[in-house]
Amino acid sequence: MLRIENLHATVAGKAILNGLTLTVPTGEIHAIMGPNGAGKSTLAYVLGGRPGYGVTEGSVTYDGGDLLAMEPHERAAAGMFLGFQYPVEIPGVSYLQFLRESLNSQRRSRGEADLSGAEFIRLAKAQAATMGMDAEMLKRPVNVGFSGGEKKRAEMVQMGIMAPRLAILDETDSGLDIDALKAVGAGINSIMRAPDKSVLLITHYQRLLDYVTPDRVHVLDRGKITRSGGPELAHELEREGYVEAAA
Repeated sequence: MLRIENLHATVAGKAILNGLTLTVPTGEIHAIMGPNGAGKSTLAYVLGGRPGYGVTEGSVTYDGGDLLAMEPHERAAAGMFLGFQYPVEIPGVSYLQFLRESLNSQRRSRGEADLSGAEFIRLAKAQAATMGMDAEMLKRPVNVGFSGGEKKRAEMVQMGIMAPRLAILDETDSGLDIDALKAVGAGINSIMRAPDKSVLLITHYQRLLDYVTPDRVHVLDRGKITRSGGPELAHELEREGYVEAAA
């Protein structure tokens, strides 16, 4: 589903990704781990099309097409979802309004009819219930006054509503207590573990991988993949650290 070849990228003129190569097949969950400053979030933002993240060399193929040639909204409409380490607040816009407009915009781009208000409310309530989230919270402005765990649960609700084929999740376990971590892990499994979907899960720690077992684990260091292995690699990194594991 996702093939990255020799990817080089810069931020503010500084080289961050330095020849990164990675393939995530359809139906698999791959975890990216690595030290601070390794380029993990840069990779997520490049894949999502964030302005200011320039690709200087290499290619990214998504579902057979040139991902880098697509605008961010086109990537979303094609089934890509980017989960943020720190979900943003949008004062004055209710989560329900935001989610409905986002979903129907994507549906229109695919030539599908808008969901009616009633249809959307049923979908939103069902997804909120799956995440153990009070649907009344979705009437509040986007992430305003939400705790860290509530923001991540709401993001999982959003992912469930959008039903992407590829999810890029950037440190989605950041700031979560154990209950929220379990809920987010369960959300990822219920929404994205399917033969026609894939996940690139970026994390510092092995703890999320106790709940979302990856098919492959990759170490990103100094802008490129330096090691790959099975789920046991995450336990090795947790036990020995990146420096010792690389030695």
